[in-house]
Amino acid sequence: MTAGTQIRLPAHLSHPFSPAGRADPYPAYDWLRSRAPVHYDAMSRLWLVTGHADCAAVLRDRGFSASAGQQGRARGEELPPSMLTTDPPDHTRLRAPGLLLLGPAAIASVAAGIAADVDDLLERLAGGTVVDAVREIGSPLATSVFLRLFGLAERDRKVFAQLAQAASINLDPLAGPQVAALGRSAMAELSRFLDGHRAVAAPSPLARLAADDRLTRPEMLGVLGLAVVGGWQPLAEAIGNALYWLLPRPEALAALREGGDELARTAMDELLRLEAPIPFTARVAAGNVTLPGGEVPQGARVLAVVAAANRDPAVFDRPGELLLDRTPNPHLAFGGGPHFCLAAQLVRQTGAVLLSRLARRFPAASLADANPAWAATMIPRRLRSLPVNLGDLAVSPGVLPADLDGLPVHPGGLPVRPDAVPADVGGGDAY
Repeated sequence: MTAGTQIRLPAHLSHPFSPAGRADPYPAYDWLRSRAPVHYDAMSRLWLVTGHADCAAVLRDRGFSASAGQQGRARGEELPPSMLTTDPPDHTRLRAPGLLLLGPAAIASVAAGIAADVDDLLERLAGGTVVDAVREIGSPLATSVFLRLFGLAERDRKVFAQLAQAASINLDPLAGPQVAALGRSAMAELSRFLDGHRAVAAPSPLARLAADDRLTRPEMLGVLGLAVVGGWQPLAEAIGNALYWLLPRPEALAALREGGDELARTAMDELLRLEAPIPFTARVAAGNVTLPGGEVPQGARVLAVVAAANRDPAVFDRPGELLLDRTPNPHLAFGGGPHFCLAAQLVRQTGAVLLSRLARRFPAASLADANPAWAATMIPRRLRSLPVNLGDLAVSPGVLPADLDGLPVHPGGLPVRPDAVPADVGGGDAY
């Protein structure tokens, strides 16, 4: 399909990037995926890729450049070195030290602390009736997790959370020039904040990264900034998005409560499939590329719309339904190929711990608003708020079993049963 070929959605469907279509882009994604899985979109002036096979190919094929995809939105300004702004081999060189911050050993070192943070959070919530899951669960939990990863003190919480929120715009390849400039300014401020703390950080993954000599100071700050943007924001929003799907279904909450930690891990992947916080990612074609669903010309700016791919009926049975025990689950919520998200294990593990413990502690939890509003932003995919009625308290956290022990570990480091490893996890890189 050429850039001159126009794809027109039927009148009853809004463009998924338009203000009217952003709240529920999935009907438009379904229509595009079934009729034009690879096509040039005149509205965004980008090539949109919506089929699972096509998105997976874009993410894995080194003929598509992530570096160029980011430079295209920088408007001529130099971007800081990070895994988001580089391709192999530079990307590979930056990723290896990044494992000190978000790799399996790093996550294992803070796992007990994360479980304690979840228990503390749920204990504080027990005194209320209705809470906002976005403001009172997702964001504070993500902040607690990163304070541990970075060895920061509780007094740093407010400033860190504000900077992390402001810098998150750097994930959006469709951000306009002014918004993108604000995002880069926020990232610079975040880098200065982290630079001032890295030398005095308490024993932590950040302290171990700071002691590593494989990266220059700008490169290390780039890795730290990306860890926040690509980890804090997806984790914060994944919690609210997951509860949006889970709480209206009492049978699913009951199954999660009875199924224990193993089902919680599988369920978290399914909830990420249905509502990925990062719904698309940008690339540029280094040459003419033939994808399963069509051809992309050299120099084309491409969006791999993983939110559409994650509901492809060619891959997922009953793609629009929540199936907590779905296995295998080759969703692309964390990307794929060389840039597979380094924070994937952190998001999966923390989300699973939170969901399993919340289901047991608040068995009657439900949505207080049946129609919560989605934020106008496209990245991250997030709710403005999610009022949750916690209902009656069931059990205290002291009687909950351990969440992380006794299961084998796949190459990404997350404990799972052997038949529940997502197909795309092995061999992936971070951003």
